Amino acid sequence: MFNILVCDDDKEIVEAIEIYLKQEGYNVLKAYDGEEALKVLKKEEKVDLLVIDVMMPRLDGIRATLKIREENSLPIIILSAKSEDADKILGLNVGADDYLTKPFNPLELVARIKSQLRRYTKLGSTVVQNSSAVYTVGGLSIDDDLKEVTVDGEAVKLTPIEYNILLLLMKNQGKVFSIDQIYERIWNEDAIGADNTVAVHIRHIREKIEINPKEPRYLKVVWGVGYKIEKL
Repeated sequence: MFNILVCDDDKEIVEAIEIYLKQEGYNVLKAYDGEEALKVLKKEEKVDLLVIDVMMPRLDGIRATLKIREENSLPIIILSAKSEDADKILGLNVGADDYLTKPFNPLELVARIKSQLRRYTKLGSTVVQNSSAVYTVGGLSIDDDLKEVTVDGEAVKLTPIEYNILLLLMKNQGKVFSIDQIYERIWNEDAIGADNTVAVHIRHIREKIEINPKEPRYLKVVWGVGYKIEKL
């Protein structure tokens, strides 16, 4: 059973989300501000996904996500009453995997949770297959059996979304993928307004795999077309 931590200072929203998640067979943990969420994560042995509101007392969702990302790569979905792109980008910038704008359809939230858990579960699998699936270019290597990424022999820690984007590009070295193609392949939904979402994750990947993210060696942009992993 998956454990979902729901954090919002509005208890009615937490209770409503809990009802829908329990109907899907999830176990729900509850917190009402960022500090409570951090305590739950330290106390519980296993939290599979976090749903967290942005605007909360004591410790808001943005700062809580920053702290969580220092040592935990679990999927995080941010809830925000603001719909401006800047707020969505801020959430992704601090390490969230997805966002949903209030008011939202609870069924959409459940669908997004299922989608994130599928990716996270697949990424977390450490079962080694008989045939190795290692993709390498220069000093960058990704082992899809072990779910490990290394740069010049050093391990790199990616979120599930970042890993899946990099894996897609590494499997197709030299091929250019448009933003819409990346979004549809990774998120498994139509790419509507996907530019900022994909761009933020691409920037995060570059910061982790490139010596100089502003002059990338591996993850290249083809202006007006999309992104690719350069063949070296």
